[in-house]
Amino acid sequence: ESLACSAHMPLLSATVALLSFAGPSASLRLSPVAPRMSAIDAPPQQAASPAPDAISSSAPLHVLIAGGGVGGLALANCLELSDAPVTYTVLERTSEFKKFGGPIQLASNAMQGFRSIDEELYKQIEARATWTGNRTNGIKDGVRDEWYAKFDLRSPAESREMPFTCVVERPELQEILMRRTHDNLRLGAGVESYGKRSDGGVVATLQTGEQVHGDVLIGADGIWSNVRAAMTETPARGEGSGVTYSGYTVFAGELEYGGGDPECGYKVYIGPQQYFVITDIGRGRYQWYAFLARPADSEASEEKPDGSSPYLQNLFEGWSPEIHDILRVTQEHEIEQRDLYDRPPSVLKPWNKGRVALLGDAIHAMMPNLGQGGCQALEDALVISEQLTSLSSRGEIEGALQGYRNRRLTRSAAVQGLSRFASDIIIRGFDTPAKLGFSGGKLVAENLNYAGVVTRLLQPILPVFFAVQFAFLYDGWENKFSLKQLQIGLSIFAFGSLFLIAFAATAGSEVAFAGAFAESILGAEALEGLSVWATEQSAAIQEVLNSLGGGPPGL
Repeated sequence: ESLACSAHMPLLSATVALLSFAGPSASLRLSPVAPRMSAIDAPPQQAASPAPDAISSSAPLHVLIAGGGVGGLALANCLELSDAPVTYTVLERTSEFKKFGGPIQLASNAMQGFRSIDEELYKQIEARATWTGNRTNGIKDGVRDEWYAKFDLRSPAESREMPFTCVVERPELQEILMRRTHDNLRLGAGVESYGKRSDGGVVATLQTGEQVHGDVLIGADGIWSNVRAAMTETPARGEGSGVTYSGYTVFAGELEYGGGDPECGYKVYIGPQQYFVITDIGRGRYQWYAFLARPADSEASEEKPDGSSPYLQNLFEGWSPEIHDILRVTQEHEIEQRDLYDRPPSVLKPWNKGRVALLGDAIHAMMPNLGQGGCQALEDALVISEQLTSLSSRGEIEGALQGYRNRRLTRSAAVQGLSRFASDIIIRGFDTPAKLGFSGGKLVAENLNYAGVVTRLLQPILPVFFAVQFAFLYDGWENKFSLKQLQIGLSIFAFGSLFLIAFAATAGSEVAFAGAFAESILGAEALEGLSVWATEQSAAIQEVLNSLGGGPPGL
């Protein structure tokens, strides 16, 4: 799904945000490899006659799915493999699926979801997987090249009898998802808008002008969703669309690389104002990401006369040799840069209207830091399928889609928000950890500033945060209320408060407090007062640290 995120997040999700480092991103691009089909493979549909209220094998529920990405195809598989009287049509905009795009991370919650759909489907995906969750993963001090914190992905999965986190090439995943559904897939059939029929059904208008009729329409058409635009009566792109630039650009490289660490799944290198990720994607290939805070369209405005690799090597000068090793061997055609866009969590925005509902990036596009974009789209698909396949009459459809929204709202908003907040904290808040020691009988201080001290003080607490994060992600994959999830939520709230206070001065109080919707709770004037207070405290603390001889790393 898309590289996107929320500009604001609930306080509940603030803590876990800091924990949400790395993993291959759930990217925006479509990339299946499948039997080639053209837009003319499926004949145009004629206007449908009124459907009876009762759903039966002779009058099955017909679901239109706008978008043939991972989320849309996952829903198609759920419906295909159900025993319910349901039919479906996937309406995909592209006229031909081509091999395009890199790997997608499937965390344990997603792999458990695929297993719940069908064991054979799970085994086919498992056969293409490169496991990362059973290896060493964590955060390194990017400057000193020392481990800052490791997080245990193996134990949470094993204790819940869930598959490990893995990465799968997106083209291969989509090819698997199309094996059972390609007869119901129409290409060159992007949905432009929709309307309501007199009998309550929906009619989707395609890019060709053709109209396709169904009982339900699911908008799985990405961050620039036309279905969402029609539902909310707003533009799909540009001003008024609700899509805004996140403030971050990412460079991504994918290559064959013999210098990787086979014991590690992925490493996140943190430091001042930027961070770098290296991950094993299997079969001798590696992927890396460089996340930078930049204005929108910096790819065009920021000159790189020698190319992207030399540009990044210069930016990360003095950082880990591992970063420079992989940058030096990456060829220019193996690097791409893209800006990251976001939507706020749709807590107060509609997920559904009548017999139409949104799925995946169309409703909760998120940043790639958690590697949960595709995973959350899959959870959407599972819940939608459960809600629709349990119906006995068409009069129940609207209630079923509202039930989908109610089951998914809180969890998806938390994951969406924490994914965005992670970028804000890692780039704007984290610094090289402060370090004290003796050299030549003298006390030597490295990076003894407010951000460095906070980064160091939080180091022993992070393993607890990681445990909370994975418990939240793994326990809640079925999207059913439980007291255990409530307890985890309260833990997140407590830890989140700590992080918000600690990083208010370094990440910017507008990030920390506004990210928790504090402006709506406290009011703009109170929030401004907190901002001034946090800045003053940071300055006072920095004066004390300077008196102790703090300085940049390496002094």
